[in-house]
Amino acid sequence: MSDDRAPSPVRLQMRRAAGQPEPSPALQELYRGFERELLVPLWTEIGELMPLEPTSKATPHLWRWRHLMALAERAGQIVPLGRGGERRAIALANPSLGGKPYATPTLWAAIQYLMPGEDAPEHRHTQHAFRFVVEGEGVWTVVNGDAIRMSRGDFLPQAGWNWHAHHNAARAPMAWIDGLDIPFAYYTESQFFEFGRDTLDAAEKATPERSRSERLWGYPGLRPAAQAAQNGQNGRLAATPLLAYRWADTDRALAEQLALEAEGCAATLSPGHAAVRFTNPTTGGDALPTLRAEMHRLRAGARSRSRREVGSSVFQVFDGSGTVSVGEQRWSVARGDLFVVPSWQPLSMRADGAEGGPTLDLFRFGDAPIFEALHAHRVQEQGD
Repeated sequence: MSDDRAPSPVRLQMRRAAGQPEPSPALQELYRGFERELLVPLWTEIGELMPLEPTSKATPHLWRWRHLMALAERAGQIVPLGRGGERRAIALANPSLGGKPYATPTLWAAIQYLMPGEDAPEHRHTQHAFRFVVEGEGVWTVVNGDAIRMSRGDFLPQAGWNWHAHHNAARAPMAWIDGLDIPFAYYTESQFFEFGRDTLDAAEKATPERSRSERLWGYPGLRPAAQAAQNGQNGRLAATPLLAYRWADTDRALAEQLALEAEGCAATLSPGHAAVRFTNPTTGGDALPTLRAEMHRLRAGARSRSRREVGSSVFQVFDGSGTVSVGEQRWSVARGDLFVVPSWQPLSMRADGAEGGPTLDLFRFGDAPIFEALHAHRVQEQGD
């Protein structure tokens, strides 16, 4: 086959923008030459490739927790666990991403459901992941042999290429959300996956109150000196060695921020809006290299500043109720509901109720560490 018959990925059109040449037979022949050689001139594509500001392919969308749970419960009765499917996980599919199981172009989010006595088999992958529990307990995730309790409000990070499995030791089903950087790894063609053992050892199905990682790393401001010496580079690790961030600690930190604000200390993002970030105790940076995870709390009646940033996020309402605006969308949200904030779409949130009423608590994860590493992260807040 000659080069002249090579397929072209783009059919060039003689579009004319300001400053561009008039359509003519000579221009048409030039474009045919480009197509034969698989070339695309920048002047026909610059508006799409270099827009004035980010234009995400994703759109704002809301998933109701009660609907997700109903479908997950049905899947628990019908769909078995085992090799092949690996996990009973149901991914959020953004309506503007062509049916792909992606919440945003870089983020994957799903509800995972485990029946009583079930084991999700061991495997590992290079994608970074976490679990966040909005309700229930009774499941232990087992990471490299370390059994870690999962309970309401807990954030459980899982750095890439670590063996992990799940075991439900309770008499009731349990659901939680998974977050991973699957779309980013897929787009960059960097993913690896490996099957592990089909069954866990009896000792790994233990149900300790505190995991080994918590016993070693779960003390604010303290780190094991021996581990720091062994890790090198001043003891820094790319991902957090602490595998469980407990709700009791998160709740206390948020409450203290709001208390300090009431005492006249500027400790919140905006009036009545507290937030904490889950960090790597060896670096002070994000717990995972590609994912940022935070917990936000709005005092009853409080409203957050309108904010937009490069990069996307997924939020889940942990408790309370309120109103959320993303771009031109506006929703009333309640416990468990999930919503997507695409890149450079403005977000604002308001908690229901009057002062002294229940707070609005939201878990958030996003891809900011990727864009910060590329020096492409940008934030704009109301009043900037």
